[in-house]
Amino acid sequence: MQQAANGTLKKMISRLEAPVRYALPVGEQELPLNEQLGKTIRLEFSGAIFCTHCGRKTKKSFNQGYCFPCFKRLAQCDSCIMSPEKCHFSQGTCREPAWGEANCMIPHYVYLANSSGLKVGITRTTQVPTRWIDQGASQALPIYEVSTRRFSGLAEDLLRTLMTDRTNWRVMLKGTPEPLDLAQHRDQLQSQFAAQLQSVAEAENNEIRFEADAETVELQYPVLQYPLKVTSLNPEKNPVVSGTLLGIKGQYLILDTGCINIRKFTAYEVSVSME
Repeated sequence: MQQAANGTLKKMISRLEAPVRYALPVGEQELPLNEQLGKTIRLEFSGAIFCTHCGRKTKKSFNQGYCFPCFKRLAQCDSCIMSPEKCHFSQGTCREPAWGEANCMIPHYVYLANSSGLKVGITRTTQVPTRWIDQGASQALPIYEVSTRRFSGLAEDLLRTLMTDRTNWRVMLKGTPEPLDLAQHRDQLQSQFAAQLQSVAEAENNEIRFEADAETVELQYPVLQYPLKVTSLNPEKNPVVSGTLLGIKGQYLILDTGCINIRKFTAYEVSVSME
């Protein structure tokens, strides 16, 4: 085993290929991971956490990598990021109006995905296909393009009366779900909700476009073997995470000893060794 990198973790970088190509950012380095399949990887956590925004050392990570002051101050940590229908930009109370303009007052997709089954989701159009890869989706299809994040949340609210907006990560890590006809589901949703969505668009002074010609994106992941039982590895309980790398899916490393969510431990200081 040789030390490959030392520094703070960031979420894995991904590129849409067949299969998806991954790299693990540690400090200033990006470690290619696909080539490590079938080999031993060791992550030793020091116990130190450095805020992903300001670099301050913090005893606890908030919102996947922020110190408490940044968590309370930054717009990207506000509750409306998780619940965009609660966006309060128009009320003049956005924590950082310039950040809101750049990230929320821009086009978003409302999409369907098949990760642990059929789900609805939203993302900035610039985050496709990264968002789908991060969720471990095996299929994804944009169904609407809308003009703001708030409107995407309101549209998602309507659609999730019929389906979930969540991924069951344990099911997702156990294998590839049965293929779905996402285009058929898209057309059914349009038939049922078109009038309501147009009404919301007019009330919000927003625009909505039905993605009638979009094609389903198929995603494959670099996995040698899926676990029969998903065991979560937590470096806060055991600072050394080590094992044979059997696969990578979503933001998870699948080892023969268990699975670790890399994104959850963003900003944690770690030393990575590879075979």
